[in-house]
Amino acid sequence: MAASTKTIIQKFASMKPRVFNHINSISRLRELRKEEWHAGLRVGFVPTMGALHKGHIALIRQAVKENNNVVVSIYVNPTQFGVNEDLSSYPKTLESDLGQIREICSECWNDSSVGQVTTVFTPTTDAMYPNLKPTSEIEGHGSFVTITPLASMLEGASRPVFFRGVATVCMKLFNIVQPDNVYFGQKDVQQTYVIRRMVEDFHLNSQVHVVPTVRESNGLAMSSRNVYLGDRRRAVATVFIRSLQEADQAFKRGKLQRLDILDAFNKVFVSEQEKQMSLPKSRRAMFELDYISLADPRDLTELDQVRPETGAILSGAFRMMPIEDPQDGEKTGLGGDKTTVRLIDNLRLQPISPSDVQNGHVSLDLD
Repeated sequence: MAASTKTIIQKFASMKPRVFNHINSISRLRELRKEEWHAGLRVGFVPTMGALHKGHIALIRQAVKENNNVVVSIYVNPTQFGVNEDLSSYPKTLESDLGQIREICSECWNDSSVGQVTTVFTPTTDAMYPNLKPTSEIEGHGSFVTITPLASMLEGASRPVFFRGVATVCMKLFNIVQPDNVYFGQKDVQQTYVIRRMVEDFHLNSQVHVVPTVRESNGLAMSSRNVYLGDRRRAVATVFIRSLQEADQAFKRGKLQRLDILDAFNKVFVSEQEKQMSLPKSRRAMFELDYISLADPRDLTELDQVRPETGAILSGAFRMMPIEDPQDGEKTGLGGDKTTVRLIDNLRLQPISPSDVQNGHVSLDLD
């Protein structure tokens, strides 16, 4: 933590409340923010859609380390779901979410070196979209923020209204909260690029912070949608991170060509597909690839060859298909493992230092 940040947090430690305000009124939140501004408090903001897990908690913990007061929003935004996507079934666990935040508040109360979660904001859709009813239609009417071409690539190609909805709701929330700092997870890597571009292009007075992906013990990236995975699908779903890691190893061995790096990914991914296909329906968990991307870390454009000095972003999405023959006594996910679950993940292929090449630690394959 920077010395100035630590000093600011300790200076206002005596003003720290024991519990948070739970509000859904935009006008009330603005009143609180005006008081904070006049008091010279630094405010962090963690926007969520609820169904909080350890990944969200990591964002909140980072925010209280770097700010006096932290606002957490819980709002399932309809405009980032496509017409045929899972808005209606998206997990809603408000009481559990509030309980987890209360636990963080208790910890912060006893620690003068950190700030506090002072507000949980749970607005209604009528408040967030005060005029036209929100739409998920590609050509639907409404007031939207579009960040192109970033929003039409990768995830945007599979989910054409997703980033329009994300950018729109984040613009609304940033305008309401007026935070000094905002926090997002690395798991949603393209989202972090979209938000940073929006903040820069619209001159928003907030700094974007990206927190590393939090993973389950088996390597699966934490996601609110993981609740839909029973034991069988949860175990097989690690295929994606294992495939990403194999591609990362190929890069670390000096492979720079797109075909070579993605071939390493495919060997693991396809091998697991074939393995599952060979199993009886009573034991297998089928899955399919949505997309895989090897992109420039500067702007997410696709790469034919990775530059060793900059590395790359390896990202993608896959779908865990419904369990075909669930067994008596088998631990299934929410909904009985009957729905398709789409998951995303990514790895940063870290730059290779010239010294590693010069010392013979890495032999670059330039062909």
